[in-house]
Amino acid sequence: MSTAVNQNPEQLARDRIDELLRAAGWVVQDKSAIDFGAGLGVAVREYQTDIGPADYVLFVDRSAVGVVEAKPETWGEKLTTVEDQSSGYANARLKWVSDAGPLPFVYESTGTITRFTDGRDPSPRSREVFTFHRPETLKSWSNAPFSFRTGLSKLPKLNTDGLRDCQITAITNLETSLQAGKPRALVQMATGSGKTFTSITQVYRLLKHAGAHRILFLVDTKNLGEQAEQEFMAYVPNDDNRKFTELYNVQRLTSPSMAGDTQVVISTIQRMYATLKGEDLDESLEDENPAEQKFRPKTPKPVVYNPKLPPETFDVVVIDECHRSIYNLWRQVIEYWDAFLVGLTATPDNRTFGFFKKNVVSEYTHEKAVADKVNVGNEVYIIETKVTKGGGKVQAEQLVEKRERATRAKRWETQDVDEAYAATQLDRSVVAPDQIRTVIRTFHDQWRDIFPGRNELPKTLIFAKTDSHADDIIQTVREEFGEGNEFCRKITNGAKNPKSSLTSFRNEYYPRIAVTVDMIATGTDVKPLECLLFMRDVKSKNYFEQMKGRGTRVVKPDDLKKVSPSATAKTHYVIVDAVGVTKSVKTASQPLDSKPSIPFKDLAMNLMMGDRTEETVSSLAGRLARLDHKLTPEDQEKVTELAGKPLSAVIRDLFDAIDPDKAEADAIAAGHPEPDDAAMNAARENRIKQAANVFTGPLINTLDTIRRDTEQTIDHDTIDEVIAAAWAGDADENAKAIAQEFEDYLKEHRDEIEALTIYFDTPARRAEVTLSMIKSVLKKLTEDRPRLAPLNVWRAFAHLDDYKGETPNGDLTALVALIRRVTGLDDKLTRNSDRVRRNFQNWIMQRHSGAGAKFSDAQMDWLHMIRDHLISSFTIERDDLELAPFDGKGGMGQMYHLFGDQMEDVMTEMNEALSA
Repeated sequence: MSTAVNQNPEQLARDRIDELLRAAGWVVQDKSAIDFGAGLGVAVREYQTDIGPADYVLFVDRSAVGVVEAKPETWGEKLTTVEDQSSGYANARLKWVSDAGPLPFVYESTGTITRFTDGRDPSPRSREVFTFHRPETLKSWSNAPFSFRTGLSKLPKLNTDGLRDCQITAITNLETSLQAGKPRALVQMATGSGKTFTSITQVYRLLKHAGAHRILFLVDTKNLGEQAEQEFMAYVPNDDNRKFTELYNVQRLTSPSMAGDTQVVISTIQRMYATLKGEDLDESLEDENPAEQKFRPKTPKPVVYNPKLPPETFDVVVIDECHRSIYNLWRQVIEYWDAFLVGLTATPDNRTFGFFKKNVVSEYTHEKAVADKVNVGNEVYIIETKVTKGGGKVQAEQLVEKRERATRAKRWETQDVDEAYAATQLDRSVVAPDQIRTVIRTFHDQWRDIFPGRNELPKTLIFAKTDSHADDIIQTVREEFGEGNEFCRKITNGAKNPKSSLTSFRNEYYPRIAVTVDMIATGTDVKPLECLLFMRDVKSKNYFEQMKGRGTRVVKPDDLKKVSPSATAKTHYVIVDAVGVTKSVKTASQPLDSKPSIPFKDLAMNLMMGDRTEETVSSLAGRLARLDHKLTPEDQEKVTELAGKPLSAVIRDLFDAIDPDKAEADAIAAGHPEPDDAAMNAARENRIKQAANVFTGPLINTLDTIRRDTEQTIDHDTIDEVIAAAWAGDADENAKAIAQEFEDYLKEHRDEIEALTIYFDTPARRAEVTLSMIKSVLKKLTEDRPRLAPLNVWRAFAHLDDYKGETPNGDLTALVALIRRVTGLDDKLTRNSDRVRRNFQNWIMQRHSGAGAKFSDAQMDWLHMIRDHLISSFTIERDDLELAPFDGKGGMGQMYHLFGDQMEDVMTEMNEALSA
């Protein structure tokens, strides 16, 4: 009986190492058959050195550049213990090679685990790599003046011009981490604080100063990729007047091919996975954030070596929204690369910290960003209705409308029995138009109280449950606000021209309201946005924080006024909670093996994306088999057109793909008379791949639409009613907190701001307080404490004082009234205009009560103009008489003509009397 060769553990490991080397472009040769002309890279087995034979010596272009120390697979856990041995071979004298010097590239490998050390690094340290580097790579590295890690130590001091403090901290700490050779780093920066700008600045410095060859910017939706591309195109470094894209080539991947001269590659993680497999990708798969899918296959997506995209393709991988990308299936894609991993997120959780080994180089929270005025804070306004909270009932014997979700086609039928529906069914299987109308009408009636002093509705984003729900909301908004199409638009992936609508929402007056399902839920920058109306609940804590981040971004006052003319500054944003989203329990993203239910669409899309588990194929085939019995002839025709074959054939192919007999037959046909596990798996994988090729985004969407109950019941008879419409939390406590903060601020600055000094210390001189003085108070107040904008503080005092009057028209008059309230001049909140008019009336009555001369009608007209001037400008002076409205009535000359030498006395007397 013959003995099989290469069966001991070390020989088996060498067989696997030979395969890895060949796959990476090396020609593997025995020492007795060396032929350097066989290829650029030659790996010679058992090459002799002065301390014994090295397992492999690597030659590139006939020059020795590295060694490989081979160990059995069982040595994986102690591979680092042989580093001295491999280093010894790297420093040894090679037979037939003169003056080779220490070889820079050192590997230890079991064929399963491979570790690599670059001897050119400042502090050479081994790291695990996916496989061996290609000969072309080692040639390039050998010819380079220094290694990338050495280049990191040469980074010049950061030019901080145009950078925020939080960005300076992030870049400085990240570069310290990179210089220390830490493989992973987490940049936590609040939404709106400039994460992408920070990362582009870092990418620029790595390319320009550290010798980085190529950098990958990884996102998880096409929308975020397009936005990142725009930011790279707009970026101008602070040490060069050229744009980034004039200095370096940037490519956003839209196909499996990547240009060789590209320095920055932007890609979704879905497309990068497909590219690694050499496959194209349906663009629709890039629209949806994969982390939000409910289905989590137990097996991560397999990643195999791609010679066109070897692991050393990128020096650094920047992972945007990394709290989503690193979970579950996509970790394999990220860890394929022999690169530094830099994560960007505003909302990390424990798994994020764990993945990045708790190397948090920047910890800039939303609270810090608000304190630094990089973000604005939020307030929560609750709208609660009876149906939203408790659902409703469709009564028997009523004529009920049925509507198809997608086509919106309607029909009517008589309801057989009473049918109650829960709040969770709203806008899914049942639509209660009056529930939507009640929420929108309440918002319409209350928005002026929510945003006092505003003439137009602030830019508002409504989060809907589905596209169908979004359409219902849009129609209701337009009706309730009495506006046309441009006032409210849908911005979802399924909408027409979503990018154009998003640009208009960001930069133009219309639309005032945008309705979205998920397209601008995360990552999209709409700085003028001041209101988020939630009409859908969210269970993911991170996703909710990201959605809230749409409102937190700061915007320059002038830019805000371009789209919202009556706005003065963005001091905060408001969450209008119409579904209890701020109160519902939130969870972290689902763990890998958590799948209480697997939505059909997620199952099909995961198969298309490369999930080849038998569980997935079997489940999907079973569901399609059940669906096949329900299809109408029209449905069958539609599916056949999209799939290129009948659904029954699709199902048969799926079942055949996991049939072991057919897999065995394929393996035998492929040249394996007695197929082993590897041959069987390869045959099975190929069958599943062929069966999965039929699935595209349009086909999956069509099947999902047919599968679902496509009709919604429209409950026209249930009339909803508002239970509550008020600010969230304890209203008294909230008002007291804001009022106290405002009072403390005034007292803190009473000695440094002239107007406050007068009001606090010498109130008898308050007639001397001018408009410019009050403007100075307002400017400093809004700069220091944006949330203490006078109209916001007014609302708090109005609640505490049970004030029922009108809100002031602007911040200046509100501020004067509030200062008077805090300093004790007024016991209760009083509008400046009301107080001035009352004081004017009393002053006139006093002047006319005696025996002296009364003011003439002409004089009274002037006194009324002065009164109105004092309402908004607080004092009247001689120079004011040459301005409107006085100049139109003859100015100072006319007043002198009417009042003679008493003109100055009248103005002084009115300043004092009306400021009382």
